[in-house]
Amino acid sequence: MATTFRSLRYRNARLFFVGLLLSNIGTWVQFTAVAILVDRLTGRTTAIGVLTALQFLPMLLLGAYGGAVADQRDRRTMAMWTQGALAVQAVALAAFDLTGTINLGIIYALTFALGVINAFDNPARRGFVTELVPDDDIANAISLNTATMTGSRIFGPAVAALLIGPLGTGWLFSINAISFVAILGSLFLLDQSRLYRAPRAERGGTPVRDGLRFIRRSPNLFVPFLAFTVIATFGFNHNVAFPRMSREIWGAEYWFGWVLTTMSIGSLLGSLLTASRSFVTIRWMVTNAMVLGLAGFALAWSGAVWLALLLAVPMGLGGAGFVTSMNAITQQECPPDMRGRILALTAVAFLGSYPIGGPITGLVGDYVGLEWSLAYGALVTLTAVVVVVWWALGRREAESRFEVLRTLLGSSTALAPSPSEHP
Repeated sequence: MATTFRSLRYRNARLFFVGLLLSNIGTWVQFTAVAILVDRLTGRTTAIGVLTALQFLPMLLLGAYGGAVADQRDRRTMAMWTQGALAVQAVALAAFDLTGTINLGIIYALTFALGVINAFDNPARRGFVTELVPDDDIANAISLNTATMTGSRIFGPAVAALLIGPLGTGWLFSINAISFVAILGSLFLLDQSRLYRAPRAERGGTPVRDGLRFIRRSPNLFVPFLAFTVIATFGFNHNVAFPRMSREIWGAEYWFGWVLTTMSIGSLLGSLLTASRSFVTIRWMVTNAMVLGLAGFALAWSGAVWLALLLAVPMGLGGAGFVTSMNAITQQECPPDMRGRILALTAVAFLGSYPIGGPITGLVGDYVGLEWSLAYGALVTLTAVVVVVWWALGRREAESRFEVLRTLLGSSTALAPSPSEHP
């Protein structure tokens, strides 16, 4: 336990993570309520897929640039501005809903605005996490950040499921707006003299291309990053499939919130298991991807809601472990002045892939079958794992493949940073 939560020895980290947890509970309340509201208005899986695409399209288009901006500026200040803008978005959504003027077009427009803000907030906020602790605890802090995000998903969807009936979606959006007081307050109260500030990148030049070149030339990042992008595109679209499955297969729309809650219990476990490791290897990342794929395929054909609730736990565990591993590996590998860009590029690969995978998942659900809207992503995930293992097993003779193989088989030294790699 002491190893898992070692970053919480630092007051700034404790303060930040508490604020982040409370704020993200509100975020998940809103996320769950928006999906249910769109389902009520349209009754189409494709409409939810479009909603997902609009939320994450800005990350695909602007995320890498947002990372470059975060590396060049004070990340705490930038995060305060972006979190304030997210609060304004929640207030607008609540106002339209409570006044009875909400419609699909307004939801889509405000969701797109949310995506634009997140494209800059994501690298600033996540990059700032690395400034809360010394270098030796960065991988742990990154993992606890993911654990905080996934832990909030345990409570947010459950709150939405309990309150959407008596309160309605408008008041749930209001809860999210109020929750931003927690994260803004924590950022304001941090002791800035105890921050481990990273050097800022110089303005100008080609910061995004520099980040891409770093990943391309790193034998320990390139292959995992490609696999991460493919799996993120097709293996994480359960938020598109679950709302329709809740209504059509499991019998009631509120099951969407409860399945997300049990899945988030697994996600929290996956994040904490990764946080407990002093060093994260590609083998750990691949193992979690396998758990994600197998559990997702089983859940797609579960039928009974009680079985879906059980299978959601290992699905969440594998998914969070996979994502947290990728984030930790990138931070182990990259120099301090590039952390915002590399985090942004992983966010682009993960969140920016939703505009592609979300609509495809919606079409599969409407025209092939709801079960396949979840199962096809699980098959893609398992196929990607097989391809990575095959690729790493020396089908080519390049030295980089051999290094990836060593890492995949568990050699911690294969991923250890060297002085020559990090001047």
